[in-house]
Amino acid sequence: MLLFCPTCGNVLHIEEGTISLRFACNTCPYICNINRRVSSRTYPKLKEVDDVLGGSAAWENVDSTEERCPKCSHPRAYFMQIQTRSADEPMTTFYKCCNSQCSHNWRE
Repeated sequence: MLLFCPTCGNVLHIEEGTISLRFACNTCPYICNINRRVSSRTYPKLKEVDDVLGGSAAWENVDSTEERCPKCSHPRAYFMQIQTRSADEPMTTFYKCCNSQCSHNWRE
């Protein structure tokens, strides 16, 4: 957790004072004693595959191929390839079932 100086806006660092720990600014004389335990924990919301690929509009103009859906065994699926890793790694192929009732997403 980062705390910022209310005077100049720089990041506060923790230093050991005469009695206890305190927040201090490197650029101005701001000091704030730490009287209680300071903690904060936030977990980011994980994105769905469609959000990462550009939403439902990303699947509008894609081709289909003969790839069996692992969920409903439909014989065709839409596909797109995206470079998700470094350039020396192969592209990742994403599939979406052509069956409108299933629409299962998976990747190779």
